[in-house]
Amino acid sequence: MKISANLRDPSIVTDLSIVRATVPTVPPLENRSDGELDTPLKRLCKNAMSGEEAIALLQKFWMLPQLQRELILDAELADVSCSQEEVLGAYKAFYQKYQINSDEDRTTWLERNKCTLEQFEHSILRPLKLDRFKQQTFASKVDSYFLQRKNQLDRALYSLLRVKDAHLAQELFFRIQDKEATFAELVKQYSGGQEAENGGTIGPHELSIPHPMLAQKLSSLKPGQLSPPLAIADWFVIVKLEKYLPAQLDKTMRLRLIDELYDRWIQDKISQL
Repeated sequence: MKISANLRDPSIVTDLSIVRATVPTVPPLENRSDGELDTPLKRLCKNAMSGEEAIALLQKFWMLPQLQRELILDAELADVSCSQEEVLGAYKAFYQKYQINSDEDRTTWLERNKCTLEQFEHSILRPLKLDRFKQQTFASKVDSYFLQRKNQLDRALYSLLRVKDAHLAQELFFRIQDKEATFAELVKQYSGGQEAENGGTIGPHELSIPHPMLAQKLSSLKPGQLSPPLAIADWFVIVKLEKYLPAQLDKTMRLRLIDELYDRWIQDKISQL
């Protein structure tokens, strides 16, 4: 395929094989002195690092799982195809991002980033292929996955008061219930957490965020309803549900769940290695 780097004049088309010839090559190992290769960084920069040393460094810096991840993806994406329109769109977005407006700009970019044309093409097309792979593989599973996750994806806006003493918690609960004082007043006076700074109001948060016991209690309350003190860890917690916001399977949620399914898939693949 011939792709023009000149976005201002689409009629200008450059043969990519010409650009490939302009990318500097790494000199052969026999032309390098030993003094130039006496550190791992220098060997890496000179493309003189052995495979064993590279793997050892990846393990040392906990980067091997990322390499495994990328290799798994390369195998999966090899058969993913994209339309010519999508490919041109990906190139155009890349050129605009890095202000590549001519073939000379592209050659300069390749040289500055020590990037071959194959690597350049790979970096542009890979995100496009990955998006296509996610859609093809996981989009059909989103509806059922959403039903599994919905209780955790629902959001709640609530007020919370927590104290260390069980008897005090019970007394404060009755004072709120009998309207002797407002929730916010008692939070500012007695609550032992950061919620005291804003009158106890928290959220809206997804129900996967609070403590599981608190999330379960919130899902059982009606808006405006107050819960008796709950013993959670070292605290006695009084909670009032202000608003319940059920999760909706809209476009944003679909994309998020596709990403979740993809992440679970890739982690499973890595764990099998």
